[in-house]
Amino acid sequence: MYSIIAIDISGRHKINNRYYMVCAAVSMLITADHIEKVNQVKVKPFWLDSAPGLTDIIQVIEDTAKEIEFEGTIITEHGEMYNQPERVVASMFPCDFKYQESLGERRAIELAHHISLCARNLLVKEIGIEC
Repeated sequence: MYSIIAIDISGRHKINNRYYMVCAAVSMLITADHIEKVNQVKVKPFWLDSAPGLTDIIQVIEDTAKEIEFEGTIITEHGEMYNQPERVVASMFPCDFKYQESLGERRAIELAHHISLCARNLLVKEIGIEC
């Protein structure tokens, strides 16, 4: 088993001339093909005035992941980082980073995706944002 922090961001589209995004960071222990244990979940909303670029996304991830009490490699999908090469993105993080490869990592990102999407939908509804 190894420790990871799976990341997903939902909502990279414009709403009322701003971008409302929700980042989910999920700390867990995984094997090559399973999630063994979820340690902690953090969800954090962000408003951006302009379309998010790579450095914005990295800042969103760092701001969310720093609230996780457990250590682990940050795992995302390629598309989360605009399909930039892993070495480029990894050099921008102060901690370990990699793209998902194994089935266990894929399942972890799927869990983070469900959390970020559901949290964003709930928050949009609760604060009354017209999409």
